[in-house]
Amino acid sequence: MWPTDVDELVALQERIARLEPERWVPPPDPEVGGCFVCFGRGGEGPGSEGDQGWAGAVAGDSEAVVEGAAGAPYRPGLLAAREGALLEGALRALGRFPDVLLVNAVGRDHPRRAGLALHLGWVLDVPTVGVTHRPLVAEGPWPEDQRGASAPLEIDGDQVGAWVRTRIGARPLAVSAGWRTDADVAVGAVLTAVGRARTPEPIRRARELARRARSGFTRA
Repeated sequence: MWPTDVDELVALQERIARLEPERWVPPPDPEVGGCFVCFGRGGEGPGSEGDQGWAGAVAGDSEAVVEGAAGAPYRPGLLAAREGALLEGALRALGRFPDVLLVNAVGRDHPRRAGLALHLGWVLDVPTVGVTHRPLVAEGPWPEDQRGASAPLEIDGDQVGAWVRTRIGARPLAVSAGWRTDADVAVGAVLTAVGRARTPEPIRRARELARRARSGFTRA
C-alpha cells in the first residue's frame, strides 16, 4: 500500500490516478475528519528515513494518535512513502472513519494527479480532500478577500482544486480534490469544517494531538 521504493510508488500512484471511483455525494450534514503528521525536532536536512513521527486523527468526538518511524526520507512529490503508513495507522486506530477526511497534503494537485491525500483515500476507501498552504503544481489567482470565497487551481487547463479563503485578511488555503471528490465537493468540505481559525478544525485538532504526543520525545 505504501511502497518506499521510488519507482514502485510512482507506478502505483499513476495507476491510482487512472481509476474512476464513484463520486461521493455529501449528505446534508457530513462529518468531516482530519489527520496530520509531525516529526521530531532537531534533525538535519528536510527529513530522513526512520525519523520519529506522530500522526493524529479525529472524527467527531473520536481522537487517536500513533507513534512510528518515517517510511522514507522527505522527497517532493513522494510524501506518501514517508507519511502514509503513519496516517493510516492513526485513522484505523479511531475505530471508524468520518464521511470525508481532510488531509494535510495534496490530492489531484500533484505531478501524477495522485498525491498523499488521494492515495490515503484509496487505501482506506474514504472520500478525501487535500489541504495545504500552497499548491504543489496547480496555479491560479487568489480569490477576493471574503470568507468563503474561492478561485480555481488548474493544471494544464484542468481544475484540480481551488484557493479557499477561510478567514478575511489571511492567506487562502490551497484545497485539492482527493479520492472520490471533485474540486467543488472539496471546497464545500473545507468550508463546512472551518471554525474561527484559518485552518479547518479537524486538521487543527489532529495537529494539536500529534504535537502534544511529540512534546515528551527526547532525541537520542
